[in-house]
Parts: sequence; structure tokens; C-alpha cells
Amino acid sequence: MVHMRSLVPVAIVCLLASAVQAGEHDAARLLAGVKEIAAPGSPGPLCVFGKRAYPLVLGRAGKGVFEPVAAAAEFGKGRVVAFGHDGFVTPGAARQADTSKLLENAIVWVAHRDTPRQTAPLRVGVYHARGLVAYLRGLDIPTEPLRGAGWLTRLRECNVLVCNVHALRDADIPAVRRFIRAGGGVVAGGLGWGWLQLNPGKTLDQHPGNRLLAPAGIVWADGTLARTGQTGFLVTLPVSPACQASQALAILESAARHEKIKRDKKEIAQAVWTATRAYRVLPADDTLLRPRFRKLARRYRGHVVPTHEKPIRMGRPLARLLLTMELDEVMHAPPAKVRPHPAARIFPGAVPEGAKRVTRVVDVDSTVPGWHSTGLYAPPGALIVATIPRTATQMNLRLRIGAHRDKLWHKNVWRRCPEITRTFAMGKPVTRAANAFGGLIYVVVPRGCSPAVVRVEIRNAVEAPLFVLGRTDLDEWRSTIRKRPAPWAELASDKIILTVPSERVRTLDDPTPLMKVWDRVADAEAELACRPKKRLRPERYVADEQISAGYMHAGYPIMTHLDAAAWMVDADHILHKGAWGLFHELGHNHQSADWTFAGTGEVTVNLFTLYVFEKVCGKYETSRPALFGKKREETIRKYLAGGAKFSEWKSKPFLALLMYMQLKEGFGWDAYKKVFAEYRDLPKSARPKSDAEKRDQWMVRFSRAVGRNLGPFFETWGIPTSAKARASIADLPPWMPEGFPPQ
Repeated sequence: MVHMRSLVPVAIVCLLASAVQAGEHDAARLLAGVKEIAAPGSPGPLCVFGKRAYPLVLGRAGKGVFEPVAAAAEFGKGRVVAFGHDGFVTPGAARQADTSKLLENAIVWVAHRDTPRQTAPLRVGVYHARGLVAYLRGLDIPTEPLRGAGWLTRLRECNVLVCNVHALRDADIPAVRRFIRAGGGVVAGGLGWGWLQLNPGKTLDQHPGNRLLAPAGIVWADGTLARTGQTGFLVTLPVSPACQASQALAILESAARHEKIKRDKKEIAQAVWTATRAYRVLPADDTLLRPRFRKLARRYRGHVVPTHEKPIRMGRPLARLLLTMELDEVMHAPPAKVRPHPAARIFPGAVPEGAKRVTRVVDVDSTVPGWHSTGLYAPPGALIVATIPRTATQMNLRLRIGAHRDKLWHKNVWRRCPEITRTFAMGKPVTRAANAFGGLIYVVVPRGCSPAVVRVEIRNAVEAPLFVLGRTDLDEWRSTIRKRPAPWAELASDKIILTVPSERVRTLDDPTPLMKVWDRVADAEAELACRPKKRLRPERYVADEQISAGYMHAGYPIMTHLDAAAWMVDADHILHKGAWGLFHELGHNHQSADWTFAGTGEVTVNLFTLYVFEKVCGKYETSRPALFGKKREETIRKYLAGGAKFSEWKSKPFLALLMYMQLKEGFGWDAYKKVFAEYRDLPKSARPKSDAEKRDQWMVRFSRAVGRNLGPFFETWGIPTSAKARASIADLPPWMPEGFPPQ
């Protein structure tokens, strides 16, 4: 239970408001002549929290909430402008929309000038921003490249540094920070999620840009931002004070103090979003906001426990913020200090009292990357001790506790805690690990690991039901294994692993037929994709209380909700009724971007769904009734009567799928296999480079594979292709499905 008490004085709000007003004039200068900026790659968010730091441009972070993709700050005597992608400091992005104007404005502003050509000399140094020197010189901005070991010495001759922060070395950061404090200006591009991917095992505290600019109150955060305009990000989007973390916290503090006063729901939702993001990304040694967060935590007592029946919504801002602080603490606590979180008993579930703690040894084949199931479970808060040979300490193995890796921070509703799994590096012979939520224990093997069988001893765990096709003794399964006390179980083959609540397997007498069906499903999808049926690693399905996107989503593991667990382990259901969603998500893991152009991501995947329905379930024409018969005819007739607009085709996956089904029904699955195999073997130089090339190649390659001209067929469906591509297949006889287009 969270107790409401008064918080900080309203004076803090007033002080922050005055700081905002002071920055409004500078923001106006920075954004003069700018209406929209580019979105290079997949830009990520910035967390802006300093007293003299403020957002400039926002991206869409979730439903009704936004985060900065560009921000500015004053730091010491200097100034900085930061962008949420390193591509912003490249000519490619600069040439799009008004990005060039913002870049020029930023350089002028951080240099404390009104124009780049005023009397006072301006010299811009560019560090690791490819192609930008020539581009800025083209704008009449005096620019020099900064390269080599002595680049920091040459920086002293510059007013402004434009850089990709990822290139900064540990030794560079103090010197660049001194440069800013002394009055220099920095325009920096960087990315949170991309840097994390390239630096596994590291945290955003170690991000070079965050180490540089955290004292100024700007850091790069994880995640991506959606566009707000056609090209990228609209500058006309109003910047709410709640998008600045210090102000967001002040809004929440004020709302708690004056809880009877009605608040703008959108402002509160934005403040909650910003404050929770800030708490998760603030450096551990931050002195600007963390003390205020700690003061808030001291004033409220009790734990927050989200459940399916009583989820934590945006309408409970304090509860969300307090839960965020709790989770940050337990997810970073040293293993010896971890204690069970009260929410663990709800999900993923409690271990029965008195469950025997065991020590087991598992052999891990390092030629198989990914999660290796151990058949062991860590009770919430339990200290797990894993021992490996000293020779294996350089293999970059990791110990994972928990299968439910989806993070829910971006969701407006939390039906479980938004982060409940932990991983630990196994860089020493003995690894101690703990998770406040408990979970199944895995040894994680990286790709490219040197071949070995690593013997891992795991102590202080409880046993979990684990059935492995072809290895588990059926009598032992029935008498002992399926009754093991852990709340989660796994059914595995070399191709598919199912992670479900243990209650789903307690009465399963023989998982063998089930896993053989799943192997057939996996083999069918590999067969259509023209991939080897022997997999590098098994695909995984995990049932969860709440997932990060959709009803199910692809990936490793494939995630689904708890209700799917009942038919995941029902062989008769899968064979006789099928499992469209589960087949579909596995299909995503077999798609190729080369033959999936814009609008078909949720279309070509269903070729795999339909293939499994036909080859495994024997139910192609009954897989989804709306795709066949009169309903199909009505759908096609209505679409063509409306002008066969490509924009409509792209927006309706089951409409677009009908076109692909016509090709299957006209030429058979072997035509698809032939084309997919051709794409698989293409050299890099022959692969399509743009969406238009993807459409052209798909039409031409399929036409050549079947020996018929599909140009008129594509044209009737409204799929844009080039005249050159159509001309290249004009020597083939044209083809249309029988009765198409309908008269």
C-alpha cells in the first residue's frame, strides 16, 4: 500500500519553470527556420534532466507520450546540442528536410555567435563524422578534420567540436569536458540501443556520450522513437515541460502533494513516462535528480504489486514511479543482497515452501549458441552459485535467471512488473547470481564460441520439469520429473523448446507425440525457406502474463500470452485445429528482407503459416475461411472497384496475402522454394538496395522461375514496378489466375 504524504515545496516547480523560460529564447534560435528534421536509421531517445538542459525536438515513444530526439544544454561556460542518432552528424541526414538548418543553427549557437560568418573567427573541428567536413565547408562554415593521436591538441584551436560520441575513448572524455566548461561548443550524435548491441555486457553508464554529458544533464537512453512527420520528426510538435525529467518529477511531486486537484491526464502520463525513464538511465553517481528520487522513496512506504486483475496504469503515477525505483534497486543489487520481491509470488510464481535445494551438474555444448536449459529453477531472492572450469572463463558465457525477458517499460498498463529477468557474466570460475523474481536457470552461449563441452555445476536451485525428446526416460518423466516443484517447465527437442507453467505438464503423460508434431512444424517452415532442417539452435516459445508487443511476437524467444500455453502443449489441437499465431510468429524467424518489401512484413510471413497448415495439419483451404471462396472474391472485387490502390494493399495484410496465394495456387509451393533458394544464394552485390528494387526483383525473379510474365498480374493488383523490370520479362507469355480480374 502506498501512503500519500506531502512532498517538496512548490518553489522547486517555480525554479524549474524559470529555467525553462530562460531556455525558450535559445530554443527559438536553434529552431529558427526548422520545421522537420530527418530520422536516420532508428533514432533513440535522450533523457534531459539538467537545470540548464532542455529538449528541442521530440519523437513518439509510445501511445500519447514523447521523448527528446534532440536537446541542448549550457554547461560551465560552454554549450552542447545532442542528437539521438549518430547519423544526424552526417551529410546523408543533413540533406533531408531542415536538418541542415538545425545543424548550422546548432554550430552557431554552441559557438556563442549569431551567424557563422560574423567578425569573430569561427573554427569547427569534426571528429569521426564521415563526410561532414566537406559538407560544412559547402555551407561556408570553416571546418577542419580532427584525426589521429593528437586530435585533442588541435581541438584547442577550435570553437566547436562536431562528433560521433561513440568514437570517444576513455582518455578523451575529460579533455572534451574541459573544452566545454571553458566555453567551447559541442554538437554530438549518438545512440543508446545501438551502442548497447555493439557492447554486450556493458550498461549505459559506460556509454561515452553519457560519461561526457551526464554532468550537463543529457544522456542517451535505450529504445527507439517513431517518426512524427513524413520525413522524420516535426519541430512544430509542442514540447511539454513534462518531457524534461527535472520538470516531470516536479509535476509528479506537486500532484502527490495536491492529490485532490484534478490534473491533465496527458501531462501526468508524460511526466510518469519521463520520470521513470530518467530513473532507469541516470548515472549511478548523479547528484542532480537521484537525491530527489531517494527523498520521494523515503516518504512513501510499501511495495507496489501489479496483477492481471489490478494492473498499474498511467493513472497511478506515483505507483509506477515507486515500482520503477524498486525494480532499479533489485535489478542492480549485488547477488548476496537480493531479496524476494513481493510481486514474484504473483508472477512468475512462488516456489513451494520446503522445496528441496539441489546441486546439479549440466554439460553445455558450446557449438550451440543461445540459452541452454538446465532443468533448474532459482527461487526468488535465492543465491545461486555456478562453477565452471577455469578454461571456460574466456568463452563469454552468461548465466540467465528467468525466461520472461520482455521489458514492459513502454506499456501504458503493467500487468506484471516490467522487468523480471537478470543475466550474469561467467568470467570467473565461480559466479554468484540472484533474481528477486526467480526463474528458470540457463547457461547462455554466444555465437562463434570455440567448440567444447563445458561442465557447469549449479548449487542452491530447485528442480524444474524438463522433457527432452529422445533423451528423457518416459517412466522417470511420469513418476518424478513432471512433478518437480518449480512453477515453470520446459518441453524440448533439438528444434523447438516450449516454456509453460508447470501446471500445464503435470498431467501430460507422454510429451513425445507433441514434440514430434512441433518438429514437423519447424521442419516445414525450414523446408519452405530452403534452409537446413538441422538448426543452429532450437527455436523457443515462452508464455508470459504480458509481452512487449502484440498478442504474440517473433524473436528469440517467440513470446505469447499465458492462454496460448494450453494448446502449445496439446498435440491434437495443433494437428486438427492448427495454431495460426504460433505458426505465424515462427514464420517471422524464417522471413528474408530481400523478398519482403514495405507493407508485406505481415504478409509473406503467412506463406509459412499456410504451408504448415497444408503440410502438417492438412488444412490449407480451411486454415482461415475468409481467405477462400466467396469471401475472397468479395474482398478482391471491392479492392479492384476502389481503384486497386497500393496504399490500401499495403495496409491490409490479409488482402495482400490473397495475391501471394494466387501465385501459390497457380504455380505451387515449389515455385516459392525455387525463388527463395535463388535469393538465399545471391551475392551481396545482387541483393536489392531499395524498396523499389525489392518489388522489381520479386516480380522478375518469380516470373523467370515460373516462365510466365507476371507484369500484368502485378499491375492489376496495383503493385508499383519499373518499366525496365516489366520490359525485362516481356519475352515471357503473360499470366493471370483463372477468373481474375473478376468481371
